Amino acid sequence: MADRTPPLESGQLLSPELPLLTSPPPPAMVNGEGPQQVILVQVNPGEAFTIQREDGQFQCITGPAQVPMMSPNGSVPPIYVPPGYVSQIIEENGVRRVLVLPQTEFHPGGHSPLHHPPPPPPHAHLPAFIPPPHAMMPPPHHLYSGMAGSAGDMNPQYISQYHPAHIYSEPLSADNHPTHGRPTFVHRDERTNKAHERLQKKLKERQGGQGGGLGPTKDSPPPSPQKSRGTPPAADVQNGLGGKGLEEQGQSSTTVGSLDKPGPGKSTEPGELDEETKALQELLNSICKPVVTDIQARGASLSWVAVGGPEGEGEEGERKDGEKATPELRFTYEVSVSYNGKDGKYATAYGGEELSATLDNLRPATDYHVRVQALCKCLQGSPSEPASFTTLSCEPDTPSPPRKASGTKSTLVLQWKAPCDNGSKIQNYILQWDEGKGTGVFEQCYYGPQKQYRVTKLSPASRYSFRLAAKNDMGTSEFSKPVDFFTSCSVPSPPACLELVKAGVTWLCLQWQRPAGSPKEDDIGYVLEMEEEGSGYGFQPSYDGDELSCTVRNLHRSTKYKFRVAAYNTEGKSNPSPVAEFTTAPDRPGCPARPTVKGKPHPTSFKLSWDPPKDNGGSEVTKYVVEFSEGLAGSSWELVYSGSVTECVCDGLKPGGSYQARVYCISEGGQSSLSETLQVQTPAVPPGPCLPPRVVGKPKAREIQLRWAPPQVDGGSAVCGYSVEMFAPQCEEGKEVYQGPELDCTVGSLLPGRVYGFRLRAANKAGCGPFSERTEVTTGPGAPEACRPPHVVCKSPTCAVVSWEVPQCNGAQVSEYRLEWGAAEGSMQVCFTGAALSHELKGLAPATNYFCRVQAVNVAGVGPFSEVVLCQTPCSVPAAVTSVHALRESEMRIEEVAAERGEDEDEEEEEEEAAPQLYSPSTCLGLRWEAPCDHGSEITSYLIDLGERQPVLTGPVTKYIIQNLQPDTSYRIRIQALNSLGAGPFSHTFKLKTKPLPPLPPRLECTAFSHQTLRLKWGDGPAKTASSDSLQYQLQMEDKNGRFICLYKGPCHTHKVQRLNESTSYTFRIQAFNEAGEGPFSAVYTFTTPRSPPAPVKAPRVERLDEHSCEVTWEALAPMKGDPIIYTLQCMSGNSDFKQVYKGLATSYQMSGLNSNSEYRFRVCAIRQCQDAPELSGPYSATVTLLPQRSESVGPASGSRTVETQRPARSLTDEQCAALILMLFAVISILIAFVIQYFVIK
Repeated sequence: MADRTPPLESGQLLSPELPLLTSPPPPAMVNGEGPQQVILVQVNPGEAFTIQREDGQFQCITGPAQVPMMSPNGSVPPIYVPPGYVSQIIEENGVRRVLVLPQTEFHPGGHSPLHHPPPPPPHAHLPAFIPPPHAMMPPPHHLYSGMAGSAGDMNPQYISQYHPAHIYSEPLSADNHPTHGRPTFVHRDERTNKAHERLQKKLKERQGGQGGGLGPTKDSPPPSPQKSRGTPPAADVQNGLGGKGLEEQGQSSTTVGSLDKPGPGKSTEPGELDEETKALQELLNSICKPVVTDIQARGASLSWVAVGGPEGEGEEGERKDGEKATPELRFTYEVSVSYNGKDGKYATAYGGEELSATLDNLRPATDYHVRVQALCKCLQGSPSEPASFTTLSCEPDTPSPPRKASGTKSTLVLQWKAPCDNGSKIQNYILQWDEGKGTGVFEQCYYGPQKQYRVTKLSPASRYSFRLAAKNDMGTSEFSKPVDFFTSCSVPSPPACLELVKAGVTWLCLQWQRPAGSPKEDDIGYVLEMEEEGSGYGFQPSYDGDELSCTVRNLHRSTKYKFRVAAYNTEGKSNPSPVAEFTTAPDRPGCPARPTVKGKPHPTSFKLSWDPPKDNGGSEVTKYVVEFSEGLAGSSWELVYSGSVTECVCDGLKPGGSYQARVYCISEGGQSSLSETLQVQTPAVPPGPCLPPRVVGKPKAREIQLRWAPPQVDGGSAVCGYSVEMFAPQCEEGKEVYQGPELDCTVGSLLPGRVYGFRLRAANKAGCGPFSERTEVTTGPGAPEACRPPHVVCKSPTCAVVSWEVPQCNGAQVSEYRLEWGAAEGSMQVCFTGAALSHELKGLAPATNYFCRVQAVNVAGVGPFSEVVLCQTPCSVPAAVTSVHALRESEMRIEEVAAERGEDEDEEEEEEEAAPQLYSPSTCLGLRWEAPCDHGSEITSYLIDLGERQPVLTGPVTKYIIQNLQPDTSYRIRIQALNSLGAGPFSHTFKLKTKPLPPLPPRLECTAFSHQTLRLKWGDGPAKTASSDSLQYQLQMEDKNGRFICLYKGPCHTHKVQRLNESTSYTFRIQAFNEAGEGPFSAVYTFTTPRSPPAPVKAPRVERLDEHSCEVTWEALAPMKGDPIIYTLQCMSGNSDFKQVYKGLATSYQMSGLNSNSEYRFRVCAIRQCQDAPELSGPYSATVTLLPQRSESVGPASGSRTVETQRPARSLTDEQCAALILMLFAVISILIAFVIQYFVIK
């Protein structure tokens, strides 16, 4: 393989004839014996090789690779050689190599300025941002307005940097060079129409069989064989942009191809082909700006006018007779879109023959720039002027699922990030959860602007599902995917006491319950421990598992065991349950001992006792059964007792009767046999009850005479005495008033008008009999007794009903009652007198204590007062609110919630307190009032009525700030207090008005910039305004420490930031404020200063060396921040334009080939070569003139000076202008002071 071509000179980079392609790798031919031979084309690393297949499709091969090509006749196929290069065939060891080498001789000054031979293509390491000529748009007209001469005077930095377009393999003629290295402006003039007509005719002739370079005809042979396996023709082999553009590859591509050779009988006209290609190129460049319609949030439609439509229709009308119809040109279009500005990166969105397209998948609220480009055959036109549009806003994007920030057993802290708001600020977030039910039904648990939320009152070790949505002014986004979180587990609580399911002789079946409060998802295990009574080993584990029951085997018969169970999970082990004792099943017990009478037998009962059996069968006797039989025969037995004690009482017997008794026992082991039989005799009984005593004569006020009869049953023994008991009124205990053998008695010392009770009983040698029924006797009348305490019932907070009962009247009816009422116990007054038993009091005060008492009166006298009763009226609604006034702005502070302190005591507390935040007076109103009387029930809240607005409910506070109000709006406000009983009356109505809203920050723009200054503009208005304007602005810039410092504060809309560094990014933000307050800060804007161009070079010096040569020298400039400085020298002869004659690092240049009779002008400028940016050219120096050489007849004095330098007046620098202005100002000030001194004072 041949070596790479040598690098090019830097002065050839901007040559208009140079296609920006890497040097084509030279192909090597491998010798063969057949008629066809294989040519290997090597693709270097980083390059792409594009092949056009037989079906018309393009296939891209990226290096490193070798592409085989078939040669039909054993010769090297034609390979494209760039202008300025020559090909040389070398044969070594039977292998022929094709070397592509640059021409050895090259003279920059020996060529026409309009047709320079193109230099060789640059290597891959040269910058890839220099666009090819056909991809560069014509420079804007305003860039040429300040320059003299033609387009060649324009500095290189004014050339717009466009992205390189696709490069196709059809080569252009070497003579096809645009004037001055730039494409001409697209004008559909008469010349263009004629060239287009000639192109149509040539296409028609080639279709008729004359052949050409634009495509193979029917009679022309193919340029390469078509029967080779997968090998395309040599004319279709390309190494251009395959699957990626130059923007993605980062370097130029290479085209390897060959020009079509004319066959026999065919003629080629390069000049005409040149003109046709130019006309087609100009036709493609004439595409118009697209039109954007139907703009939506995520899509838009655009259309454009076809290329050459009207011209093609005119040409068809001008066809001559006999000519064949020209085939229509087939145009395709590419639509590219950019959202980084008009000069930003464009991405292809559509390619085809349609004249309209629809853009989908756009971002909402985004500025887009779209342009269209026409293509025909192998030519590509320049992009049209970009059309700009902005998509609409819409609801936010679907947010990401929330994430778990922290959590405990009962809480979860969730956080989330804000999604793209799509042009409308997100106002609230909607967080929903399934409440841990797992049914897929979600309920809202949070709605607000915060980006985190704490969910409380959760169950431990439980799963909860959450999802999130965002909401702005345009709507609500879709909910995120549900995400599950789990709360932490806790150590299980101790299980409940063990339960015995069934007991056997040698086994026990136990069961227990799951600990209360344990979640279902928690895996709990259990440890059962057993202790045998009397073993001394303590509790030993007998079971470990997750079941809730267990059967313990291999136990001892009739043995007591202690059991306890503990629960455990991954968090730990619980405390054991309460100890439970269980015993294995016993055997059948033996019979009890013979029963005996315990104590002395009674006339109707006696008490039996017996001893337990000697052998209880291994278990305690649970029940004893006693059977009883009347008489000594023992024919029938009755159950008289069943219990666990070893004694019982047999009652209901007849006095003096004979009875038999026996007993047997029952335990868990079964029933024992019967014991031996016991015989018992009952003793006699006391006498029976007497009839009630009766009154003899009329009862007196202080005494009563009684009489009675003997009892009907004496109990087997004669009555020896009687006993009389008296029951005083309201006394349940009897008092014996008589005892003796007589059948009457007199009872004295009684109270008048009382009811007394009397009863009687008889006695014999066996004892006293039962009392008779009670006899009620009333004594004579007297003054009434004191009434019972009255009963007070409050019907309302201001009304009460007092009622009382009729007292003891002592035999005479009560004629009236007297009720006393008062707020103090010592100052009660009679408020009612009458025979009624109740009275209603009105006009009372709520929640107030009152005292009352009552007394009765009858014909016998006035009774005493009852006890004093204390009552309290019920609570009522609060009183009306008074003394309402508005808060000052300084009092409207936002109450900050104290942050939770960490457990680390070593952390130092911040001493500096933040400035208090105030509520906005534009949307808030502050109120303060005095608490009214609560009327016995604590005030729970206040209701603030705002008229048409929804009322505001507050807590038990006396100060409140109403938020979310409309700015600059009046409100009619009144307040009422509420307690647990209801709402009190409203206060008086008063008016308050909110202030206007603080202004929003304007958009900040950079209208002008240089390497040391930035001119910023915001808002709509004049640059300078009066200081009295209500709307003012504050501009801030971020310093090195990340803090924002104020640059400007005032009413102006522009500000110039000076003393900046070159190529440095600065961050700004702006805020607007007026009498309503300070508005929020804007988003941060970043602007970058450009690099500074070199300083102007002083006027060069020209010295004539001879008649046809001169030397131009100039002063050198120092490098700028490590960037080298090169110089460009331009020359102008006569009235022609300036032309570049030198570019390099030297500070002098010798120019030859001058005309002695012509006048030459020279100027020089410095160029800064940046390492990572395009070159920056400084201003040109002053022009120096080389005058024509004078004739010798003028005289020896004039002949000695042949070079005359014309130095135009230099422009003053900024420092010189400032000094001159200061001097003028000082002179004017002195003159004014002199005039005032002379004319005014004197």
